[in-house]
Amino acid sequence: QAARSTRTIVIAGVPAGLLQDDVMADILTIHFQMSRNNGGDVEEVTYPTRNRGVAFITFEDQEVVERVLKKDQHLLQDKRLPRHYPLTVTRYCDQVSSSL
Repeated sequence: QAARSTRTIVIAGVPAGLLQDDVMADILTIHFQMSRNNGGDVEEVTYPTRNRGVAFITFEDQEVVERVLKKDQHLLQDKRLPRHYPLTVTRYCDQVSSSL
């Protein structure tokens, strides 16, 4: 199994303060599990984080990370949200553990 950091992506643009944190984590999980979003099995969603509007998503397979990063645009949409929110998806880079 690939190292956790290689199976994790960083999501920016999460609409903060609209819904309860656990509800938003559920919406993110659903979004990144959908095949139309190039998603796959989500192992864990970390939300909220220290940075407002940022979440971490860890997939079970590293291949899913590559597919998700290739998708041009991720639009977070759910009936519980007032509109669609464009998300910025980037590779997770863990400087902390690599410098220890």
